[in-house]
Amino acid sequence: MTFDIQVTARRASEAKHQIASLSNAKRKALLTEIANNLIAAVPAIIDANKLDLEQATTMGLSAAMLDRLTLDENAIKSIADAVFLIAGQPDFLGAISHMQPQASGIQVGKMRIPLGVIAMIYESRPNVTIDAAVLCLKSGNAVILRGGKEAQHSNQALAQVLKASLKTLQLSEDIVTVIPIADRDVMAKMLTLSESIDLVIPRGGEGLINYVTANSRIPVIQHFKGVCHLYVDKAAKLDNALAILENGKTQRTGVCNALETLLVHESVAAEFLPLVAKMFESKSVVVHACAKSLAYFKHATLANQADWAAEYLALEIAVRIVDDAEHAFEHIREYASGHTEVIVTEDFSLAQRFMREVDSSVVMVNASSRFSDGGELGLGAEIGISTSKLHAYGPMGAESLTTQKFIVIGDGSIRH
Repeated sequence: MTFDIQVTARRASEAKHQIASLSNAKRKALLTEIANNLIAAVPAIIDANKLDLEQATTMGLSAAMLDRLTLDENAIKSIADAVFLIAGQPDFLGAISHMQPQASGIQVGKMRIPLGVIAMIYESRPNVTIDAAVLCLKSGNAVILRGGKEAQHSNQALAQVLKASLKTLQLSEDIVTVIPIADRDVMAKMLTLSESIDLVIPRGGEGLINYVTANSRIPVIQHFKGVCHLYVDKAAKLDNALAILENGKTQRTGVCNALETLLVHESVAAEFLPLVAKMFESKSVVVHACAKSLAYFKHATLANQADWAAEYLALEIAVRIVDDAEHAFEHIREYASGHTEVIVTEDFSLAQRFMREVDSSVVMVNASSRFSDGGELGLGAEIGISTSKLHAYGPMGAESLTTQKFIVIGDGSIRH
């Protein structure tokens, strides 16, 4: 199949004004149409997804990748529920804030506006096709979606839902494009089209992120790996800590908000780690333990430097006993990826310090890292979790896909 990304990007740039100028009521109607069409297309989407799963199994994809790739009826309905939720969120486009009179007599404020055309590059997860498209539409942007080859059938089935919804509302199909081929040359060319595309968001493995960052002529928001830490303080409620650890590590391993490193204050290690060892054994968790914690686990291996920076995406974790909270802070500063960090403590002052000083995009006190998700944080869904700070940080909902322009109101005002 031949595909001209330059033409596609130009058409998206031309169509972006149509979606940007839609009223909130029409954008809400479009998103509602997408959600309803998703539910109606469940059998077709599942059939397409089965083809991808068969191919992925033949390719030898990991369990984590297969988990991300799978779409069943419940998963598709959950995606549709998120679309309904986003459709019903308050409108922010055109909102004016910080309107202030100046000494010169003019009034100065800011208005929220779309970014324009967003290119989304992602691997394995077909749900991103809908999440990204809907968040872009909610925020008044056109979008070009480039999924991985392992999800091609699923992505094209979802593309049909998006196209049908645009057609029903008599909107240009160029507002949303799901690239029909996974040719790397197409992606490479797309990264040069700064005259048509305003932002690139890569979401996937570290290799993909590095490639896009190194080769793009367009601004990039990075979604790097999730090396998420749990620090169990000396003032922790240990039953809470154990529940948060079990949920964060074992509920779903192949996601970026799963825990990858456990840090335990030395004063509670003797009481807490036997409980951890029992739970890990029941869940078949592979442990890479520091020299101080190794004896608490039957089949652990001694952790090395690479383990502290590892994103396992599996039933696997690194464990370290730390001298005190300061030692835990130092470890997190050195090895964190900017994703999510958790502290379990009843020490209010320490919790406040953890929230102030730990620099990751999501910082939690006495709550599971699994809440580091756009849906759980009230965004409906996320286009990604930004681990770079410009211009968004953390889970990105629709409002993160906008910017602000200055507006000035005068009365025949001139500058003297």
